[in-house]
Amino acid sequence: MSELMDILKDPTMDYQQRCIQLAKYAENLEDPIQLSERAKYFQEKQVVTDMGEGAAPYRPRYVTIDFDKFFRQGSKFLMLEPPKDIWDAVSDLMIIYHHIPGVTMQPVYIGHLDRLLEPFYTTYEETKRAVKMLLMHLDRTIPDSFCHCNLGPYDTKVGRIILELSAEMQRPVPNMSLIYNEDTPDDFALKAIETGLITAKPSFVNDAMYRKEWDNYCVASCYNVLPVGGGGYTLGRMNLRYLEELKPTREELMGGLLKEAVLCQCELIDKRIQFIVDDCRFFENSFLVEEGLIERERFVGMFGIVGLAELVNGVLDAKKQEERFGTGEEANTFAEEILDLIHETVDGYVPKYGKIYMHGQVGISTDEGTTPNVRVPVGEEPEFYRHLAVTARMQKNFETGVGELFPFDVTAKKNPRAVLDVIRGAFSMNMRYFSFYSRDTDVIRVTGYLVKLSEVEEYRKGKAVLDNTTNYGSGAKDGLKIMQRKVRGFDYA
Repeated sequence: MSELMDILKDPTMDYQQRCIQLAKYAENLEDPIQLSERAKYFQEKQVVTDMGEGAAPYRPRYVTIDFDKFFRQGSKFLMLEPPKDIWDAVSDLMIIYHHIPGVTMQPVYIGHLDRLLEPFYTTYEETKRAVKMLLMHLDRTIPDSFCHCNLGPYDTKVGRIILELSAEMQRPVPNMSLIYNEDTPDDFALKAIETGLITAKPSFVNDAMYRKEWDNYCVASCYNVLPVGGGGYTLGRMNLRYLEELKPTREELMGGLLKEAVLCQCELIDKRIQFIVDDCRFFENSFLVEEGLIERERFVGMFGIVGLAELVNGVLDAKKQEERFGTGEEANTFAEEILDLIHETVDGYVPKYGKIYMHGQVGISTDEGTTPNVRVPVGEEPEFYRHLAVTARMQKNFETGVGELFPFDVTAKKNPRAVLDVIRGAFSMNMRYFSFYSRDTDVIRVTGYLVKLSEVEEYRKGKAVLDNTTNYGSGAKDGLKIMQRKVRGFDYA
């Protein structure tokens, strides 16, 4: 009752936020997932976790519906015809968003918006009014910056309007990614960079890498790559930092302990998927399935990891900076060996439904002493080129997404082309995802999601704020040291 009353009386939550927390409270009253004794051991040690999804998962974590098909056919269940103009299109989107389930109770993927809306472009003025109404609706009714739209790779009039409005509005919702490839014109990419230096979005996606792995993908939530028309069943998270606290030698870790822990994390993911499919029968009771907007076969399990740096440094007892992960070659090589073994084990695991893929998890607000995914710890970043190189080197195994973020100083705004050159260089080294922001703006990227710093301060004063992710950003500001990340700049002759 104490936890229940804490939710009911929390002055920092509005009515809808309390409803969401009450639903999570109810979901955790029963724990139907039965694990093996060894999996329970790793769970007790906090190595294996369910990422706070809830003890009884009754719906997939991430649902990424096929919005193109929705526009082609409409929806019988929602009594919607295919849109005929820009206002129909915006209205239909606003309606279906509220019928997409997920772990946040909000849609985490809202479509490839420029591609969806470009056929309905009329005049600049009318289209901008319609798109602004959509973006404002998202920000006010889906106040959660895990809500994510995609743009690109092609230059579109609607894409430019979205970038223009994002810079004008400076709101954290929606999150945004630009699919970048050889067909993306420089001037469109530069427009995206100029917008990103004002409002921390869009991030850039290395399309060439993901096209090799997925037939039709989208970027959802933070930087999660998932099949369109499906999604992610569940995201289990392995905290490698706690594996290090078991004090294994390098030989013990690589000789069996790591693989055993990975298999236990896979077991948890597999059993949660089975509960969603077999016990809750989600796919038998969804109009999204009936209308072909999602298919069970296009859902995947997600194996998230954090704390690689802590595991590597701890096992190697690396004290000096030149020996530690991110800088020391032995440490970086060892990190690759760890990731390759995890990937091999995950890839070889056969769940009852679908397949499980690796994901570089962004960290959570309560993390302290744990570095998100495969990142170099804050305060230990090497020189910029080496930082880019080691980041790219560690990202090869993450089919369902991994990302790094780079704060820039004001010199970046004077030379967006230099930022584009950096992104191209990083992608040529096989970095999958590049996020950036300017340190002198109010909207910043925390780990994968966005927050408005002025609203974080309001939240810390005990006031209710609109964006659900503001409270996460408040904790991450301290625990993940987001304001202490090394700021990069560009010098001029």
